[in-house]
Amino acid sequence: MSIPSDGPQSSPVTLVTGGTSGIGEAAVRGLLAAGHRVAVTGRNEKKLAGAVERFDAGDRVLGLPGDASDWDAVRKAVETTVDTYGRLDNAVANAGFATKGTVESGDPAEWHDMVLTNVLGPSLLIKAALPALRATRGRIVLVGSVAGFKNTPGNFYSATKWAVTALAENTRMLVTKDGVGVTLVAPGRVLTPFWDGRPDGPNAGPMLTPEQIGDTIVWAVSQPEGVDVNTVVVRPQGQAN
Repeated sequence: MSIPSDGPQSSPVTLVTGGTSGIGEAAVRGLLAAGHRVAVTGRNEKKLAGAVERFDAGDRVLGLPGDASDWDAVRKAVETTVDTYGRLDNAVANAGFATKGTVESGDPAEWHDMVLTNVLGPSLLIKAALPALRATRGRIVLVGSVAGFKNTPGNFYSATKWAVTALAENTRMLVTKDGVGVTLVAPGRVLTPFWDGRPDGPNAGPMLTPEQIGDTIVWAVSQPEGVDVNTVVVRPQGQAN
């Protein structure tokens, strides 16, 4: 997608949560390259500032510190994006993480934060962004996981991504009549900090790059009017599950 001929002020505006590393950072880079103006959220202000500096996109990128699972922060991020750029065309719920262990061996205190980020976070973004997205007939992108379709023993992260899979479909049913699109992007194994410290990380098998999933997100938001691509499952070649 190129910047429209009538100037950058009419170029698409996309908000990405958790855009300071991994898939989120790759998506931001891809969106900027496609001519979007991009608002990026992150919990760590120093890390967010560093990411915005690396993007080197001037006033086409906006850093918004805040927790994706905090309603006030999410609402403010959407409001600031619209106030700054005049519109919102796409909202990408990317922020998420996994804890170690299973429902037997894991730490329940860590589960609490994971559920808030992975499930409550996308729900809050949808609620906050819908008025602006209805005005532009825009798109919601939820970053799920193959784990949201395929169970593994005791995997509580998988349960949160099953919830995201359901959220995508019931949101689609709610907003399709308004011309708002909903796309679930469900990656398989991706080489990101997700694998840091995991004993199976280096031997997990073939992996996608964050850029490949970032390109998928850019593709999803670049669909022509009237086309609603709903579920995109992306595995590396050779991943059997």
